[in-house]
Amino acid sequence: MATVGRALTMLAFAVAIYAIGASIYGGVTRRRAFVDSGRRAIYALAGVLTLAFAILEAAFLRSDFSYALVASHSSTTTPTFYKATAVWSSQEGSLLLWVWLLSLWSSLVLYLTRRSLREIAPYAQAVLAGFATFFLLLIVWRESPFGTLASVPAEGTGLNPLLRHPAMMFHPPALYSGYTLFSIPFAFAIGALVANRLNAEWIQGTRRFALAAWLFLGIGIVLGARWSYTELGWGGYWAWDPVENASLMPWLTGTAFIHSIMIQEKRGMLKVWNASLILATGTLAIMGTFLVRSGILDSIHAFGASTLGVPFLILIGIMIISSIGLVVWRRESLKSEHSLDSLLSREAAFILQNILLLALCFVIFWGTFFPLISEAVTGTKASVGPPWFDRYITPVAFALVALIGIGPLISWRRATAANLRRNFTFPVATGIFTLIALSFVSGAWEEPKAIVFTGLVAFVLAGVGQELFRGTRARQAMSTEKAPLAFVSLIRRNRRRYGGYIVHAGFAILLFGVAVSSSFEHSKDVALRPGQQTSIDGFDVRYMRGYSEALPEKIVFGAVLDVSKDDKHVATLRTSRGFYPSQDPSLGILGRFFQGEAESEVGLRAGFGRDIWTVINPDLLPMERIIEEGNRTFATAMRAALRDGTPDQAAIDQLFVLRDQAVAGLSERWVDRPWTADFRMIVSPMATWIWIGAIITFCGGAIALWPAPATARRRVTATYAARLARDLARS
Repeated sequence: MATVGRALTMLAFAVAIYAIGASIYGGVTRRRAFVDSGRRAIYALAGVLTLAFAILEAAFLRSDFSYALVASHSSTTTPTFYKATAVWSSQEGSLLLWVWLLSLWSSLVLYLTRRSLREIAPYAQAVLAGFATFFLLLIVWRESPFGTLASVPAEGTGLNPLLRHPAMMFHPPALYSGYTLFSIPFAFAIGALVANRLNAEWIQGTRRFALAAWLFLGIGIVLGARWSYTELGWGGYWAWDPVENASLMPWLTGTAFIHSIMIQEKRGMLKVWNASLILATGTLAIMGTFLVRSGILDSIHAFGASTLGVPFLILIGIMIISSIGLVVWRRESLKSEHSLDSLLSREAAFILQNILLLALCFVIFWGTFFPLISEAVTGTKASVGPPWFDRYITPVAFALVALIGIGPLISWRRATAANLRRNFTFPVATGIFTLIALSFVSGAWEEPKAIVFTGLVAFVLAGVGQELFRGTRARQAMSTEKAPLAFVSLIRRNRRRYGGYIVHAGFAILLFGVAVSSSFEHSKDVALRPGQQTSIDGFDVRYMRGYSEALPEKIVFGAVLDVSKDDKHVATLRTSRGFYPSQDPSLGILGRFFQGEAESEVGLRAGFGRDIWTVINPDLLPMERIIEEGNRTFATAMRAALRDGTPDQAAIDQLFVLRDQAVAGLSERWVDRPWTADFRMIVSPMATWIWIGAIITFCGGAIALWPAPATARRRVTATYAARLARDLARS
């Protein structure tokens, strides 16, 4: 089947090239048959890649180690769930996932727009097929997932232990969905520029895909943060790692685009801005894919050094040059139809918000690529750490949160004094009251930035709550519905607006969790024996006992901790570190079980008020002498069993039984002997609100993304048709 899979990728490559040619020829000659043929070719591309992906997935599920990819990233002891998701844990598999998702989203948007955007679609199809061609070129000639081994091993290497976490397995598909979905509005923006159709039509056709891209990419970022918090064992959720930053940058510019297209739709403004934003977002999405694969920057998330850096740089260069060239070429057609009426308006707030989002993106870009910049200028590769990012990002984040609250409250075009009083009195008063109330909390003003930030968050939440309350009351006044039903009907009939408000509220809560947890966090590194205890932030933590497990796929050493406060039990935490067998024979027959790759299982008591977090790093030094002696003994016995070139199979089988018993006995010594273990402990106030805020944010995004009821769609369509009629009459 590997041969069939490789043949399918070659066929997909040919289909993608045909789609480019047919689409461009049809667009230039205005021969609709060729445009339709190019569109159907992309449908076929999706079908072919689905079959190829299914073949690779089946190989992982049945542990077919004749595939080099399966042998290096799975094993018979890998749980079925992780076998199924190990496909995208490798560079080759993730490339196939990327182009497969691209083909699916491309097919969907082309199907939905098959009777509209007729002048734009041919060139958009060509761009989407061009992306597919690039990735298939890498798959077919550089990184094929269907490579086979001449000698099939009995067992595979297994999945990287750090990736054996549910969040990490859904993290790559979510990120790649975000990246590939951003390719959709990018392609249609290119098509609109080439066809010189630069009204809001292309935005109308792809807005939902931009929102879906923002949603999926955000979910992927949060899943990665959660994985870091619960799996890596350092206690944080964001380290300003280059690959983390690479995923955040297109999310920021995509957020700016989603906000500013509302101004173009309503006022015909910001055409150059919107085209440039989505072109930059599409380019940054490819750059995020590039950083994972190039190896030019050190990252725990990267696949390591590879030969794919140059092809990606060429693609990014083509995207940047063509984007700038098209915008300059169509600069006359991109002129705004109206100007900004007042600085006190929602348009002005959105523009300032966009500037701040781009400022955040620039700071992150500069800090991420500073090692390369410094090396190019000084010859020395220097890097910046989290304190540098925090220094510049914190003030921008303050202003951004304030604008998140201002945007929904201020009027379009021009705000009046009466409007400002009516809409801002309650939210501003709530923010001030929050600051006053916090001034009475002991120790709160030791971190003034976090307290001021909390006041801003209260302002945002009060503003969103006020708008939802007023909308519900208005809905009740126009109907006989009770308040709960009126609230649901309000959101249901204007999902884009009120879904956006919920997004604002959730994002403010998320940032509140980040600000408070990072400002008031207490951490401690301590070495304890069973029976000993330590204190942190008013909590007493006692090391009750150790435990161990000798599982088929790993050896686990853990600890049970009792957490109490004022002599009252608070939580029981279990934390462990698992060691997976290494394939390196130089570590010895026993040593390879204790010196391979490791994973941490965090002990976590999450609560609305605070998280209590701990992780263990077991000290295995007392076992080293026993392990070394066992290695020598087993090596001598194995040489005797293989003497004279005739293996004594019975002796070898007995040695493996004794080896397993020795490994189990060593793991039991961890429990029998009261050895010291190192612990890292963290008490983090309000950390849970990061994840609660993220859930609220994504629920709001899903509401805004979900199609409106038919009646609402007809009303919007009628409004858009009336505006289009006015534009035609004016022209």
